[in-house]
Amino acid sequence: MDEDAFQSVADTTLMALMDQLDEAFGDRWDIDLEGGVLTVELDNGAQYLLNKHAPMRQLWLSSPVSGAGHFDHDAARGVWVDSRTGNTLNAVLSGELGAAAGQPLELG
Repeated sequence: MDEDAFQSVADTTLMALMDQLDEAFGDRWDIDLEGGVLTVELDNGAQYLLNKHAPMRQLWLSSPVSGAGHFDHDAARGVWVDSRTGNTLNAVLSGELGAAAGQPLELG
């Protein structure tokens, strides 16, 4: 994937996640997207950070639950996949944030 394609796909992903999370939890948590970094601060102070890492063409997640994750875009499936675990970004965030909220969450 070239730089322009990465930036486009990454920006679209970050915006979509921002919109979905803000709709689901915007009244409970501080959710912000600025400068290519999506920040989700839970009501207990825990923070999730998701940012673009252009040199590797990855999205990097810092999670208070699962730690660091580096996600590559799988264009054939249209998902971001953790290079270590094979889990998708949406599955990780859905599981962890849903558990933190005490309600099911399905990010798409």
